[in-house]
Amino acid sequence: MLDKRQFYIDGAWADPAAARDLEVIDPSTEEAVAVISLGDQADTDRAVAAAKRAFPEWSATPPAKRLAVVEKVLKVYESRIEDMARAISLEMGAPQDMSLNSQAAAGTSHIQNFIDAFREFEFVRPLGPHAPNSVTTWEPVGVVGLITPWNWPMNQVTLKVIPAILAGNTCVLKPSEIAPLSSHLFAEIMDEAGVPAGVFNLVNGDGMGVGSQLSTHPDVEMISFTGSTRAGIAITKAAADSLKKVVLELGGKGANIVFADADAKAVARGAAHCFNNTGQSCNAPTRMLVERSVYDAAVETAARVATETAVATAHQPGRHIGPVVSKAQWDKIQDLIQQGIDEGARLVAGGTGLPEGVNRGYFVRPTVFADVSNDMTIAQQEIFGPVLSIIPFDTEEEAVRIANDTPYGLTNYVQSQDGARRNRVARQLRSGMVEMNGESRGAGSAFGGVKMSGRAREGGVMGLEEFMDSKAVSAWDNDA
Repeated sequence: MLDKRQFYIDGAWADPAAARDLEVIDPSTEEAVAVISLGDQADTDRAVAAAKRAFPEWSATPPAKRLAVVEKVLKVYESRIEDMARAISLEMGAPQDMSLNSQAAAGTSHIQNFIDAFREFEFVRPLGPHAPNSVTTWEPVGVVGLITPWNWPMNQVTLKVIPAILAGNTCVLKPSEIAPLSSHLFAEIMDEAGVPAGVFNLVNGDGMGVGSQLSTHPDVEMISFTGSTRAGIAITKAAADSLKKVVLELGGKGANIVFADADAKAVARGAAHCFNNTGQSCNAPTRMLVERSVYDAAVETAARVATETAVATAHQPGRHIGPVVSKAQWDKIQDLIQQGIDEGARLVAGGTGLPEGVNRGYFVRPTVFADVSNDMTIAQQEIFGPVLSIIPFDTEEEAVRIANDTPYGLTNYVQSQDGARRNRVARQLRSGMVEMNGESRGAGSAFGGVKMSGRAREGGVMGLEEFMDSKAVSAWDNDA
């Protein structure tokens, strides 16, 4: 059933200034499930003006009161988590169980982690014993524009909105126009939690419209963007004239280095990780670099994992992957799979076309290529689908060189039982994150990259600091 999705501005639901409608498509069925209105300049201006009006009072609100508001947001979010999971499955195709336990749950964990970090946050920090009356204070930036993607909607919304408002900023959120339903529900949650009017605002729109308007708006002090590298470059250029603070979390082409002494589950674990969320994760380990002595066995294992990975609608329970988000994304993935074949990579599982027994929906066959060279298109471009490229190596030095031979630098992975080697390789990999032996980063660990993956640091204390400016102050009275 179609319904009209409105904007949330200044603590109330608002009609768009001009009706420019867009259908939201369920990628499992290819059917329209909602209609949203895309904002124009007048809508963006209203939202920014509301945030600007709210900033003086909110930024002066004691941190303990801001924390109490976010604690209420968490309680309301938890009460609506099943609704959130359904919205995410509907808009971007995450399977029912995965949507509840990973997609929607990511919002819960991020909100809680920020609450924990904020309780211990030091807004005034002494410079050091050599200068006892010099301090660094941490202050909110102002009005911030938040632009989020479709692949992990609540993961990214909570990584931006929650630290922004805890820090004392006011914000305007532009969610992906492809998957806006979860953000609309998030606005309902913020409203029910009693977030003061103007502190949080939401305007639907596309990148060329609301995205560009926020990036160039003179009253927006900061843009936090997650999405493609191409869009990140455009936002940086657009924001340059107003000298905004710009924070970017962009694409990735993670290398998963599997040494001969890796644990028995390393290859299967890495292949499953690549296919998780139907490969639609910027930190997916899409290049598996395997030491040559165990290479043939690794190829066989990865092919088996791909063949055994079920593909089905998002609207049923079970351990399967769903569709990719859109027809445009499906077409791009098909073209890149064909390019891998044309460039001489050995296809050992999957391939082009729909999975067997499927005749509608944007479903992709889990695909594995072996004998990939790192200069092939499938090894250099972010595919954003369930496609794994396997590359052999002979030495540790060669593995590091291949892993770093990419314009991206988000997450790399290392599998080895040799702790000294793991540490050594981790320090040499040019990425913002390194995960080893299947162990996830700890709660509060910052998420972000280097090079063309952007240099955001989202989550924990660093994620709070990202939404603040530091101020150096002398002659501070430590007894006041």
